[in-house]
Amino acid sequence: MSTELTKARQRLSAIRTQLKQGKSMPAVQAVHDSLIVILKSSLMKSEKDEFARLLADAVNVLNSDPGLRKIYPLVIQYTPGEEKALLDAIYELLQEMQNLVTEDAQKDLAELERRKAGMLGNAQGLLDAGKFEEAKALFNQLISEFPADTDLKADIADRFLKVGRYQDALGYLEEALRHDPNAIHLYNRIGIVLRKMQDFATAEKYYLKALEISKQDEFLFFNMGRLYIDWKKWAKVDEAAQKALEVNPQFAEAEKMRAFARKMLGK
Repeated sequence: MSTELTKARQRLSAIRTQLKQGKSMPAVQAVHDSLIVILKSSLMKSEKDEFARLLADAVNVLNSDPGLRKIYPLVIQYTPGEEKALLDAIYELLQEMQNLVTEDAQKDLAELERRKAGMLGNAQGLLDAGKFEEAKALFNQLISEFPADTDLKADIADRFLKVGRYQDALGYLEEALRHDPNAIHLYNRIGIVLRKMQDFATAEKYYLKALEISKQDEFLFFNMGRLYIDWKKWAKVDEAAQKALEVNPQFAEAEKMRAFARKMLGK
């Protein structure tokens, strides 16, 4: 007996144990894979008889499993010599199981999103009421459940930014950046927060870091210009506005910025 047939025999012999352990998908997959091996192999009569017995036992176990009966109420039929028909039935059962897994996963995802939205709403209510530490505790709980969600952290940062809690906003943005160090929009937001905190030198460093990643973002140049306006570095305002216009010549706000900078420079 070939190695593949030996493995198929072992898989079929383990079906009952897998079902007892609640491993219904692996059990059905084992029958499916074993059938493929059997169908493509040239079997001696003794091997055909042995596999017919193993398949009959496996089908009987599948038909008797309460969990599988809920998923697939039809009785699986098997007659020795009709392994192809059995393969079709097992494949149909697998499809039903996989569809169920997909539906369950989608339900779980939807439930997670509902939970996230609910917690965000509750935390926003605390922010609106000026209960900043309580809001922060709830936001942190949410982040602990979704640690890799950088958009969530950026969203939370924006919420603190809107209520003037710049240091808190900066903390969430820096945490998001650690998980996604190439996210230009995070550098941009950090630059905005630092500008509002009047930490102009540090804000400039973040913008320059973002420019190492991309030099084709007109809004990045424009926000740098906003920084330099607050910093009263008019030549750099002019330069930033010019670069924004090079990327997007139709950028009206950048045109206004350049005109303002040149007026301040006496040009």
